[in-house]
Amino acid sequence: MHQVYQVCRAHGVPIIGQGGITTVDDALEFLIAGASAIGVGTALFYDPLICPKLNAGIASYLERHDMSNVSELVGSLTLNSAKPRGCGV
Repeated sequence: MHQVYQVCRAHGVPIIGQGGITTVDDALEFLIAGASAIGVGTALFYDPLICPKLNAGIASYLERHDMSNVSELVGSLTLNSAKPRGCGV
């Protein structure tokens, strides 16, 4: 996750977070770190319905945090009081 954050902040390029995404928390971590999108691979073999579950979980998170769009979530991580900056959106 830290590498996603570093690349996004330093270069402002869109990042697709992929690798090990099996839960909503995994997806949220990538998005908050700065990934503009996420890719799901192996998890589909274990749960063919993982994508609708991830979408529902992300939508629930947005609702709980009064966000209307995933782009509000992307790159929202702040470290050491750093001012948030949009990444790749």
